[in-house]
Amino acid sequence: MGKLDFLKEELQALRDSGLYATMRTIQSAQGAWLVVDDVEVLNLCSNNYLGLANSPKLKERVRENMNRFGIGATGARLISGTNILHIELEQTLARFKRTQDSLLFSSGWDANIGTIPALVEQGDTVISDELNHGSVIEACRLSRGQRIVYPHRDINGLKEALEKGKDARRRLIVTDGVFSLDGDLAPLPEIVELADEYDAIVMVDDAHGEGVLGDHGRGIVDHFGLHGRVDIEMGTMSKAFGVIGGYIAGSKELIDYLRQRARTSLLASAPTLIDVAACIAAVEILEESDELVGKLWDNARYFKDGMRSLGFDIGHSETPIVPVMLGDAKVAQDFERRLFEGGVFAHAIVYPMVPIGEARIRLMVSAVHKREDLDFALTVFEKIGRETGVCAS
Repeated sequence: MGKLDFLKEELQALRDSGLYATMRTIQSAQGAWLVVDDVEVLNLCSNNYLGLANSPKLKERVRENMNRFGIGATGARLISGTNILHIELEQTLARFKRTQDSLLFSSGWDANIGTIPALVEQGDTVISDELNHGSVIEACRLSRGQRIVYPHRDINGLKEALEKGKDARRRLIVTDGVFSLDGDLAPLPEIVELADEYDAIVMVDDAHGEGVLGDHGRGIVDHFGLHGRVDIEMGTMSKAFGVIGGYIAGSKELIDYLRQRARTSLLASAPTLIDVAACIAAVEILEESDELVGKLWDNARYFKDGMRSLGFDIGHSETPIVPVMLGDAKVAQDFERRLFEGGVFAHAIVYPMVPIGEARIRLMVSAVHKREDLDFALTVFEKIGRETGVCAS
């Protein structure tokens, strides 16, 4: 027997339990509709909140800068990889987020993995919401400090965690701003108040808040008017901005320290120049107008009202993320298949992305959807809901 033959049994067990994920292939540009596996389907599972992934302005900016700088940075930032475009994007992001400075990473995952272990050392404590993104969870595990997990959005639980860690040299509270699988918001004002009481640092993963919440999509800190009271903001360029990359925004001292100590910046090649050029253009679009953000929220309200009226359980979402709660993984996988056959592209979310028994279809509404697109989706959901008995109407 081969050393990896056990994987065959593991994979079959995933299939039998409904936990085996199917990866489909997209054959067109991102938009309201896609060609997927040779079929044109309505796109309801993309993080392309504002439709910028196929923006003419972004594509033109890429062409201009590719002719000027080429494609790759070819080195780590502190060795040979820092280009004037990296500096321009960092300054643009700091201005947009209303912070003193920012630092680019190749992804939001790298931003979290680089930042949390750099700040949390032996003798420190990191305190994390139980439903934080996997990158936050892994970053906490990689840190050398005490790790405490508090119940989701539970302020009393957070207070107990802070009490438990009160003798630590430093305390870092880290939370998602928007929880990506449920669409609910962190109670950031209350978190900040507790942090002040216990002299704790606050870090927010704002991956799903940027381009969605706040003035011109500036994110959850702006949404709650907490500028200057949240110490560390992590963002990604791969969702509402439609490109790729991550960053940390905060004080000049924080960013200077991370330039020296964040290993995912120190030891990784710098983000590609064409991506950085596109990111600059994306931020500029949001600075100039909030029209796309307004359209996103109009679409989200319309679609969520429609799903509720059909009797679907969409949880406690406060954002354009729409979780259709189905419970059983096999039911969710079957629902995904039926949706695709009906012309809607959306994925089942099952364990380990969510706990056992909390499987769902996660839908992502976009500013590029037209009203007739959303009506089409509601019709398909109504039909499948009745066939499967998973909605009340």
